[in-house]
Amino acid sequence: MSKRGAAASLTVRGVSKRFGSFSALNDISLDIARGEFLTLLGPSGSGKTTLLLILAGFEAPTEGRLLSDDRDITELPAETRSYGMVFQGYALFPHMSVESNIAFPLQVRHTAPAEIKRRVGEMIERVGLRGHEKKLPAKLSGGQQQRVALARALVFEPGVLLLDEPFSALDKNLREQMQAEVKRLHQETGTTFVFVTHDQSEALALSTRVAIFDHGRLQQIGRPDEVYERPENRFVAEFLGEINLLPLQDLRVESGVASGMFEDRRLTVPAEAANGAGAILAIRPEHLGIAANTPAPQSGNAIRAALDDVVYQGGITRLKLRTAGGAPITLSLASGQAASLLQSGGPFWIHWPTDQGRLLPAPKS
Repeated sequence: MSKRGAAASLTVRGVSKRFGSFSALNDISLDIARGEFLTLLGPSGSGKTTLLLILAGFEAPTEGRLLSDDRDITELPAETRSYGMVFQGYALFPHMSVESNIAFPLQVRHTAPAEIKRRVGEMIERVGLRGHEKKLPAKLSGGQQQRVALARALVFEPGVLLLDEPFSALDKNLREQMQAEVKRLHQETGTTFVFVTHDQSEALALSTRVAIFDHGRLQQIGRPDEVYERPENRFVAEFLGEINLLPLQDLRVESGVASGMFEDRRLTVPAEAANGAGAILAIRPEHLGIAANTPAPQSGNAIRAALDDVVYQGGITRLKLRTAGGAPITLSLASGQAASLLQSGGPFWIHWPTDQGRLLPAPKS
């Protein structure tokens, strides 16, 4: 399988999908580059699987167009798109051996027997199933079955591989192993991967880019670090992990810096995403520091908070605090550092660099 030889690009333009009065997708437009790993991420019912099924050709859009390498495929049947598909439930043929399952896509394409043997052998080696060729799926573990499904979907060198929550039935350790396996296969084959999951850490770990959906709308698309560190709205900020949200009043923007009042202190943040008379200042827990004494001015922003709860998690201890006005604050510390700090009993100063905050639009009234 030649690296990046067969990868295809995909373009989604103004795609909507309605089932009766229910709107599953609303005017989705995005570009999927040749050879990238794009993850469609969102909660249940957000539209991500509907879009994957439309890409596969199993569903037709109500409105909009699909293009592959600039060719319109909107009305092209699924079987002629020749995309690989890995389903949540594996969908292996129970009466066929490992090698027969993997060979099947090549046989229906009338590939020469010698070429089938070569490609199947290559894929069995690539997914680590040497010695299991003659086994039926029922004799395999869940991880081994998933490897067979991946090999079958990749053996005919598809331009695009579509994966619909393929690890949801696996336990944590096996799930992490399969994540590493899929990432390696993407790097080795260069095929365009489109992956659906509701698992935020999985999306951030695997993807070239992440497209985040909610209620049938595309909320944000970007590199994992972009969507995590620079969310464009409150939904993305909260969906991608724990985050502290502080409402600001009397927002001012001067010389590229925004500031606003939170309780009795004026906090500063880079002016990007400043919006209207109010905003939400968002800070990830890992960007916060904590001190028993007033931090030095160069520490950036600082607010007072009292300790509510301590959650020990091995090497990390999570601290839950509350400001004078009742706003919750969460941060994480190395457990040794936390034990030493907590001897003082508080209250504490929470501080963070100005450039680690992010301004989100205030909720519409």
